[in-house]
Amino acid sequence: MTAVAGRLGRALDAWWFTPLPLGRIAALRVLVYLFVWYDVFSYSPQVTERAQIAGAYRPLAVERVLHLPTPTHTLALVVQIVLPIVATLAATGRAPRLLGGLTFALYFDWIVMGDSYGYVAHDRFAFLVALAVLPTVGSARRGDRTPSQRAGWALRCIQIGVVVTYFLAAWAKLRFGGWHWAEGSVLTWSLLRRGTSLGKHLLDAPWLLHLSQWGILLAELASPVLLFLRGRVLGLAVASMLVFHFVSYETIRISFLPHVLCIFAFVPLERLGELWRARRAQPVPAPAGP
Repeated sequence: MTAVAGRLGRALDAWWFTPLPLGRIAALRVLVYLFVWYDVFSYSPQVTERAQIAGAYRPLAVERVLHLPTPTHTLALVVQIVLPIVATLAATGRAPRLLGGLTFALYFDWIVMGDSYGYVAHDRFAFLVALAVLPTVGSARRGDRTPSQRAGWALRCIQIGVVVTYFLAAWAKLRFGGWHWAEGSVLTWSLLRRGTSLGKHLLDAPWLLHLSQWGILLAELASPVLLFLRGRVLGLAVASMLVFHFVSYETIRISFLPHVLCIFAFVPLERLGELWRARRAQPVPAPAGP
């Protein structure tokens, strides 16, 4: 029994700490940190406005445990200004642990302030995981193919965050709606309520909506398989996730953009630097003669 537990422990250690290129961390940092600008000024709910509605404030459990200050308009405004500036500095790769850690702390406070006034969005879980683990890797240069266990651990944590988001979404569907969720009219209701002109054409194909509901539920339940795929199969799975989120936005205007950015933890982003350098190294063709 001890020998089996030891082998399982070593297998888990080898899987979770699989060395992955540092360049993927560097590229992902740029995506994640620069997204903060769009997030705090456009994507997030109006935190600065919510902070002025004192009667609507309901602190989350994490706020009570950490004794975070009660949100005010001034506090929200300061975080809104400072956060993207710090995140931009972190995107340069300088002082990655200090600036990355500050970005996580400020963003965490920003999200908690917004969520304390009602709806808690589940598209931020993997994004928060990314902000928490990216600083732990330390220095990383774009295009660097050097394998690193620190990079592997951080990327695996983000990948797990992506998978957990999908799997718990399926669990919530089954918990509150059972298998009837897939047999109901959830997508029809969504299209009637917030469907785009493109999406409303799907109302003429109820059979397709019914199959889509089953496909969504089964895909979310099967999402842990993503953690063990490799090569072209993994590429196909990643492409399927990106297409799903694109279609969701184009038909019912549901955006999971922070989550979508974290899907790129499965993608060899380190190759982008090589492609860019190869493109710049191509000789400029001589002008044609007269």
